[in-house]
Amino acid sequence: MRFVEDIYSLYRDQLGEDEDNAISVVISILEDQYRNDMMKLIKEMEDDEVIQMVGMYLVEMLKMKMAQDGKLRDWDDSSNSARYH
Repeated sequence: MRFVEDIYSLYRDQLGEDEDNAISVVISILEDQYRNDMMKLIKEMEDDEVIQMVGMYLVEMLKMKMAQDGKLRDWDDSSNSARYH
C-alpha cells in the first residue's frame, strides 16, 4: 500500500527494532485524521488490502476479548488496550 510506504519513508529513522516505535507513529498519525480521511484511504486500497486490514483488526479484537475472558494468558493487555477502541 502506498500510504504505508510513504509513512515508512518519512519515519524510517525513528523506527527502531521496537514494535512500540511503530505503534507510536501510527497513533500520532491517526490522532490527526478524521473519518473522511480514513474512508478516502480505504477507497484507494486494493480489495486484498482492505481484506487484510479488516482481518488483522478482527484477529486483534478477538485476541483482546479472549484475554478479557482469561483464555489468553500471554497476551499483553496493557500495551494493547490504548491502541484499540
